[in-house]
Amino acid sequence: MTEQTVAMYCFIDDLLTQCRPTWAPAPDARQHLSDAEVLTTALVGARYFGGNLAQARRYMQGHWGQRELDKSGFSRRLHQLKDVLDELFAAFGQVLKVLHTEARYVIDSFPVPVCHNTRIGRSKMLTGKAYHGRCASKRCWFYGVKVQVIATTDGLPVAYHVHPGSEADLTGLRQLDPDLPEGSVLYADAAYTDYAHEEVFAQATGCQQHTARRCNSTRAHEPARAFLIQHFRHGVETCFSQLTDRFPKRIHATTAAGFALKIGLFVFVHALDRFGM
Repeated sequence: MTEQTVAMYCFIDDLLTQCRPTWAPAPDARQHLSDAEVLTTALVGARYFGGNLAQARRYMQGHWGQRELDKSGFSRRLHQLKDVLDELFAAFGQVLKVLHTEARYVIDSFPVPVCHNTRIGRSKMLTGKAYHGRCASKRCWFYGVKVQVIATTDGLPVAYHVHPGSEADLTGLRQLDPDLPEGSVLYADAAYTDYAHEEVFAQATGCQQHTARRCNSTRAHEPARAFLIQHFRHGVETCFSQLTDRFPKRIHATTAAGFALKIGLFVFVHALDRFGM
């Protein structure tokens, strides 16, 4: 745990130095904690304490002598850095894409409910039918969000997007810019079927989207391609299983933004862990 914490801090600090967005406010010398310390503490909380930021703060103060910052002040700083965190993950994802010379990727989604179905009427964090979705693979309804993830074929996430649970997977794909290297192949299940989108995607990016076909499809794949789609999709299913194992029984958050932020932290630390950091 000690070595991983040091490695994450050094990595985040170097990444901020090299890839800090131009629109991000400059660090203030009067702040108790640097941006790297705030983000490292949040990542430590997601990796070792089930997303509990209070425990992560106590650990960093007790073991690393980090200056104390009250709960509300830390939360405000972390939310202010949400967009910076997204940019850092995007930069890290680009590095992973360059290192992934196989150039094969898989996209899929998994649901993250905010409460049990019987408590939907009492939910204050998310409201509205937009969050009432159905997970076809689990054959169940849920109230919450979907997380679209693009991962390498060996299960390393390189991009993600959080959207309301009622939206179709294809809508999530359109909102998520894959930004894959030219010549890459993106494998998807039948929920992402859109012939026009596949053609535009190929023309605009130089990549190919191979989508599993339904039994009544007018553009059925040859057996070899159908086999490859099913074969490479196993990697993302394993990725989801390992990723959701990091989630606590209930992700504690008081706002929708905080809920999405913690999901992003879990995805980030999972990518760092799988990368060997």
